[in-house]
Amino acid sequence: MYAEERQQTIAGLVADRGRVSVAALAEEFGVTTETVRRDLAVLERAGMLRRVHGGAVPAGALAYVETALAERHGTRSEQKRKIAAAALDLLPGTGGSLLLDGGSSVAALAEVLPADRRLLVATHSVPLAARLAVAPGVDLHVLGGRVRGITQCAVGERTVSTLADLRADVAFLGTNGLTPEYGFTTPDEAEASVKRAMIRAGQKVVVLADSSKFGREHLVRFATSADVDVLVTDAEAAPADLARLEDAGIEVVVA
Repeated sequence: MYAEERQQTIAGLVADRGRVSVAALAEEFGVTTETVRRDLAVLERAGMLRRVHGGAVPAGALAYVETALAERHGTRSEQKRKIAAAALDLLPGTGGSLLLDGGSSVAALAEVLPADRRLLVATHSVPLAARLAVAPGVDLHVLGGRVRGITQCAVGERTVSTLADLRADVAFLGTNGLTPEYGFTTPDEAEASVKRAMIRAGQKVVVLADSSKFGREHLVRFATSADVDVLVTDAEAAPADLARLEDAGIEVVVA
């Protein structure tokens, strides 16, 4: 196969799969990883893909612009409802404790928390705190800090330091993007710092993410596959992606 033919085939694979790795392409085409990297460089210059750590993704997959809270809540609401319903099985029993971040899928879970189970819930999300303050069965703890307008969540040193002294049964987090190889990402470093602190504070870490988040990488990584115990997603997620996450040690729940 000529280089031009191989490059066109690689571009098609990236478009179909959402992400490809250098090692897998080298094995598939019987060439060296250096040859694959040169091919990817040519395709990136042509605007046909974007190189990322260990491989490549479609040109439009990397995002640096953060979506406003209201817009996120209004998209893929049915998938998020199903994810939230499936996540109920991961709640601790009566007297258990939760950490909830400001993700829209996590907000969907907050809306369906059982009223007949006493739970301690800590969150840095102002909208979630307002909702859970009047929820039956919830002992609410609000994490303080500087509130970002776009996410309406507290961030900063005060938020992170408070989380350092907490230990919850389960931490539920959202993500703006995820790939099996690179991990879980978000556009903002301050938000990422809080997510990392929640991961350290949770005895079990659960990420709630609809299938549109797969194959996307944002500016800041807050977790690798090794940091996450369970991923709950919807049935539109690609089986190959789910298999790679399971191979990395994550329990995958498909709603």
